[in-house]
Amino acid sequence: MYTSRRNFLKKTALALAGTTILSNELFAAKNPGELLGIQLYSIRDDMKSDPLGSLKKVAAMGYKHVEHANYVNREFYGYSATAFKKILDDLGLKMPSGHTVMGKQHWDAAKNDFTDAWKMTVEDAATLGQQIVISPWLDESLRKTYDDMKRYMDVFNKSGELCKRSGMRFGYHNHDFEFSQKLNGTTVFDIILQNTDPSLVVQQLDIGNMYNAGAKALDIMKKYPGRFESMHVKDEIKSTEGHAPYESTVLGKGVIPVKEVIDLGRKSGTKHFIVEQESYQGKTPMESINEDLKIMKKWGYS
Repeated sequence: MYTSRRNFLKKTALALAGTTILSNELFAAKNPGELLGIQLYSIRDDMKSDPLGSLKKVAAMGYKHVEHANYVNREFYGYSATAFKKILDDLGLKMPSGHTVMGKQHWDAAKNDFTDAWKMTVEDAATLGQQIVISPWLDESLRKTYDDMKRYMDVFNKSGELCKRSGMRFGYHNHDFEFSQKLNGTTVFDIILQNTDPSLVVQQLDIGNMYNAGAKALDIMKKYPGRFESMHVKDEIKSTEGHAPYESTVLGKGVIPVKEVIDLGRKSGTKHFIVEQESYQGKTPMESINEDLKIMKKWGYS
């Protein structure tokens, strides 16, 4: 049957348009500065026994960015900031963020200033080339009352100002209590989001941790659009260990709509997608994070 060039072109254009729409649905456009990384807590035992060898394996898998979870006495996994940076540089790795708890001992209320310990934490993070200094916990003593919490959010903002002087920002990483504990009828998470300056304090949304408190990432992201520049990419299944109702698993194997969450994150400005897996269901941690990386790449993240 004869098909005119006009009809052929029209059908081709429609087909291409359909392909474009499908591609856009499958892979949202990347944000400038977007990166994919691995939280090294995922391989905590490997990093404890052989940090250098473990980092070599991570780099060989194809990860380009890592996030630390070990900073003790001014050392990262037993190495000074300058020595650890050289290790990362030699392996082609970068560390855009890291986890160090900012606690009561880091703020001198009488002097209205940070202690030397926190100032050195920020200094060492800058040496590593971090973009964000993230505190992954809020001590119970700092969230006893609404007024206590609101006052401490001023310290969060001041930490953001301190980090800004070194070209970085301060960040906070949630667990589950932020969504289950309320003060004056307001969740701890809402108090944090409502009393921190987004230009100074980054929110790193852990999309898995909150699930144990009954919170869902999609709901939180829609409530606070554009507030989550960093994200811990995680999936959850019913726990096999009994410590909590749910535990993490390989991406795409659990109850969280991970791809939908990260795609919404990408559309609303999330730049740091940090994979984290803390439970492994019989696999090794290294095997698990390798699978996670392959899945993220399949989903259009690299």
